[in-house]
Amino acid sequence: MRNQQWRRRIAAMTAVGVAVILTACSSAAPEQLSASVERAVVAQDQFSDAEQALLRSSFRLGAAMTTDPDTNQVTSPLSALYALSMLRAGAGTTTAAEMDAVLGLPIDHRDEALNALMASVQQFDGDPGDVDEDNPPEVPLLRITNAAFVPEDDIIGQSYLETLARHYGSGVYPVDFAAPETPGRIDAWVSEETGGRIDKAPLKVDRRTILSLLNVVFFAAAWEQPFDESATHDDDFRLADGTMASVPTMHASPVVRHARGEGWSGIDLPYREGFSMRLVLPDEGTEPLWSEDEFVAIGATLDAAEPRPVELALPTWDHAYDQDLLVVLRAMGLDESIGTAPDFDAITPNAYVSGAAQSANITVAEKGTVAAAVTQITMAETSAPMVPDLSISFDRPFGYQIIHEDTGLPVFLGTVADPR
Repeated sequence: MRNQQWRRRIAAMTAVGVAVILTACSSAAPEQLSASVERAVVAQDQFSDAEQALLRSSFRLGAAMTTDPDTNQVTSPLSALYALSMLRAGAGTTTAAEMDAVLGLPIDHRDEALNALMASVQQFDGDPGDVDEDNPPEVPLLRITNAAFVPEDDIIGQSYLETLARHYGSGVYPVDFAAPETPGRIDAWVSEETGGRIDKAPLKVDRRTILSLLNVVFFAAAWEQPFDESATHDDDFRLADGTMASVPTMHASPVVRHARGEGWSGIDLPYREGFSMRLVLPDEGTEPLWSEDEFVAIGATLDAAEPRPVELALPTWDHAYDQDLLVVLRAMGLDESIGTAPDFDAITPNAYVSGAAQSANITVAEKGTVAAAVTQITMAETSAPMVPDLSISFDRPFGYQIIHEDTGLPVFLGTVADPR
């Protein structure tokens, strides 16, 4: 039962059969190389303990990524989980141990379990470019794609890339990170994989970049019982500061799982097949913030609830949210892993995480839901520090100028007699 519940929340991607894109256009996605290994086939129930650990890890990430209840937040813990797991596949020694402990990742069979969970909902894979956002598909579409943009000089460990191909189906895209067209080519990949809902990667790459890991999650589905558009009208919505706003609100009487718990009530509003939107309302005077354990408890309570008719009033919304994941990960306790001296030697010696971010958006309306998220992790390489052969110390009164380079004009000019 728990594996079935987990599989309702996670998606599959196609095997690592690779479509090669040949184009001379600098704004098009780069050519994808075929993997040197076949995508592994892993039985769905073979690593159930690891699957459960990944489920809890996704809730842990979700709790850490939604800490500002006064903001319209939309995140994909699933996308972050995949990107971080791809990074973890290249971690060693104390860095690996820290990532496992802080993120709650399974110590054994992490990659295999993610592979199995992806394959368990293979049937929902599809092309985001085919989705009519005004009429979400009756059969849900949930697509997960992974990519590794690597330098053309083969500095990334082959064994690491083989792991990404074997268990994550990750395409490998050799690029020149110093070339001015490379950011646009990565953006083109993101746009293609999200059906145009996200047109730019959340991080920029440059000549210092040695690896860019990306995960995209795209979801589109029609409600099992669509809302009657004629029943949508403006209703009051009380904001956190107590003021009232008038917002378009949908109305219906669906048959849904409904439950109450300590400090909350909620429903599971179903889509037409295999998915539902879990809506959780905190009690009066309580902020919509939940911990990992609370997310797990809410899920268990609603999973066990019997469907019943409910009078429902639900606002429509169309939100986007960008997030610096380095801030989130530091707050969670990933000190060494995103510091300046981690152990990612399996990727390449002296590599460190230079950026981590997510962009996400969601549209919820009468007919269904369309949402997309892209998580990106970039890596750079530390270099030996340069040893200067000259020194100067401004340890007595000195003068200064701020010069306009083209004309030599002193925009500011002064002296420092006492810098206190």
